[in-house]
Amino acid sequence: MFHVVQYQPLRQIAQNSLSSMCLKQMLSRPIAFAQIWKSWFSSHSLVGNKNIILMGPPGAGKTTIGRIVGQKLDCPVIDIDDNVLETTWNMSVSEKLQDVGNEQFLEEEGKALLNFSASGSVISLTGSNPMHAASMQHMKKNGIVVYLDVPTAVIMSRLKSMKVDRIVGQSPGISLKDILHFRKQFYKRWYDIRVLCGGDIAPEVVAEKVLDAVKRFQNSELETFISTRSSRSGRSMEKDSHKYFSDVVTEGLAPDGGLFVPERGLPKFTAGEWQSLIEATYIERAQVILERCIHPADIPASKLAEIIGTAYGENFTCSKIAPVRHLVGNQFLLELFHGPTASFKDFALQMVPHIFAYCIPRSCNYLVLVATSGDTGSAVLDGFSRLHDTDKQRIAVMNFFPEDGVSPIQKSQMIGCQKENAWSVGVKSDFDFCQTAIKQIFTNSDYTGFLTVEYGTALAAANSINWARLLPQIVYHASAYLDLVHQDIIPFGSPVDICIPTGNFGNILAALYAKMMGIPIRKCICASNENNVLTDFIRTGVYDLRGRKLIPTFSPAVDILKSSNLERYLHLIANEDGQLVTQLYNQLENEGHFQLQKDLLEKLQQDLVAGWCSEEDCLAAIHSVYSTTGYILDTHTAVAKVVADRLQDRTCPIIISSTAHYSKFAPAILRALRIAEIKQNPLSQLHLLSSYSPLPPVHWGLLETLKKKGNDDHQVCAADMSMLMSRIETLIQNHFM
Repeated sequence: MFHVVQYQPLRQIAQNSLSSMCLKQMLSRPIAFAQIWKSWFSSHSLVGNKNIILMGPPGAGKTTIGRIVGQKLDCPVIDIDDNVLETTWNMSVSEKLQDVGNEQFLEEEGKALLNFSASGSVISLTGSNPMHAASMQHMKKNGIVVYLDVPTAVIMSRLKSMKVDRIVGQSPGISLKDILHFRKQFYKRWYDIRVLCGGDIAPEVVAEKVLDAVKRFQNSELETFISTRSSRSGRSMEKDSHKYFSDVVTEGLAPDGGLFVPERGLPKFTAGEWQSLIEATYIERAQVILERCIHPADIPASKLAEIIGTAYGENFTCSKIAPVRHLVGNQFLLELFHGPTASFKDFALQMVPHIFAYCIPRSCNYLVLVATSGDTGSAVLDGFSRLHDTDKQRIAVMNFFPEDGVSPIQKSQMIGCQKENAWSVGVKSDFDFCQTAIKQIFTNSDYTGFLTVEYGTALAAANSINWARLLPQIVYHASAYLDLVHQDIIPFGSPVDICIPTGNFGNILAALYAKMMGIPIRKCICASNENNVLTDFIRTGVYDLRGRKLIPTFSPAVDILKSSNLERYLHLIANEDGQLVTQLYNQLENEGHFQLQKDLLEKLQQDLVAGWCSEEDCLAAIHSVYSTTGYILDTHTAVAKVVADRLQDRTCPIIISSTAHYSKFAPAILRALRIAEIKQNPLSQLHLLSSYSPLPPVHWGLLETLKKKGNDDHQVCAADMSMLMSRIETLIQNHFM
């Protein structure tokens, strides 16, 4: 068995890569000397006795980068090709491949790796090592595997310049590109850390990125979360009560009533890193972005990949997941309705239940509370009902919605999505009451403590107040921009505007976060309906609820007066001044209004512009777009279209978020299209719409849900806090006891 003892300075190793003689000399050194060196190395190395294992396709630069990393750490560098395989076989790798053939080569290569051991070293694997499972499991036991993720086009170019036209595993009829694509599944299986490597990036830069990534991997305590209402002095006193991603997913709302945000902000991507994702699929982009936002100590890369694959696999009807479609002129639609419940909420809520189930402790049951203005309810119910049976036994969800404040199809959908661990309750009030009630329940420590002690059940939130809800939304805004680049609409770096129908401010906040992370978004356009409190606020800096009453509209997801996620944005532009945020929201709660100071308003207006749309203009836009293009907008997208027409300056493309499928709002759509016969039955309405062969087609998931029997079977509750709390307690008793 090979065992590499660390005693030789890297400067010598970098100049003279480990030869057979070097290995024999190292193995013959006295153990006492090795132990002295090992002790010194452990105290000075970034990884101690762990190895840094570089993995990637041929041409990724593993050997060169390994030498640079080793030099910076002053530790041994081992190249598996040169220092292990050729030493073991007494022949070159190419000769061995020619001698035994592809299949046997992988076995021989794996056997050599199984007999190899090292510690505190930088190890460069071969491109084919990851295809042998047993040897990779052996290597991972004492190593951090770093995946050098280089775009396939770049690898092809490098291999061509190196005059490499065949690699291990390639056979007649299979192209080099095909085998490189085939190998990716093995790389993705084994890595702990991914490092994005663009085409022109220097090896020294990649080496620094490797070191930064390893430091991050080993220092999860740096990625903590704070409340939007916590003071800086309070934070310094609470160092022993740090919150991590797993904590904020579980807790939802901060104890002081604020919302959790990452203390050090979101990660920044370089232009080159974004460009390396232009050719990537949606799922690949999601994996890369979310890996940088979620520390592997909370969710390892392999588990995150499993969750993303489950969320966006067979549940979405379009293979592109979130396609971008040209509408007219410089306007493009980001279609966010291809998930199982036909709204943008599916992007987060097909993922969040699995994240939640992974993060929560096994020792407690959890009841997830949700308030919805329409789309969130069915998305939450559907997402949590897809959990594994063992998780359903310990996780249930209760959805509160305004009984008379959603469309008939939305209500039928929420009721139809009820399962053994998922229920809907209609509340005789509006969305703002439902959302405020949930916040009050979470901050009622006596009540939550009683549930925990009496029933062993904790409460959690799945609304966009939960940080995990926002992260998947960042992905589709970034992906939309990359799609425009991929389609040659714009070169990377050219700006776009984004227009979003906005109620609770979560979707538009995710776009602002994507901008912070490096996507070239110029302005975010906030589109309101007649409940235009956000429009007034963005224009004046005054958030004023005095005398305002919620107006039911054709776009119910925007029928919101208290926009929860605005708090996160104000915390951001106020330089994390939690005391100021607390002051503003206390004033809003007690007096019904607050006003931003001038400098904060100027900051806000650098990012945001706003407009609103009347009911008449909403219906007119649906009719106009259908008449000219044959495409049917839903009512929320129509609101955004009207506002975009008014506010865009046509100097750059504008991406309009199409947040829901028109099928959910059939009566309004039929009215907009001036179809005289409007039947009351929701299923009949969808069949009527379908008869017009619309673009896009009627949503299949809605049709299936509405066909279910018992679509009027749900609980209804008065707008009374004590009654809501009683319903919660009854559900806990029925499900968990």
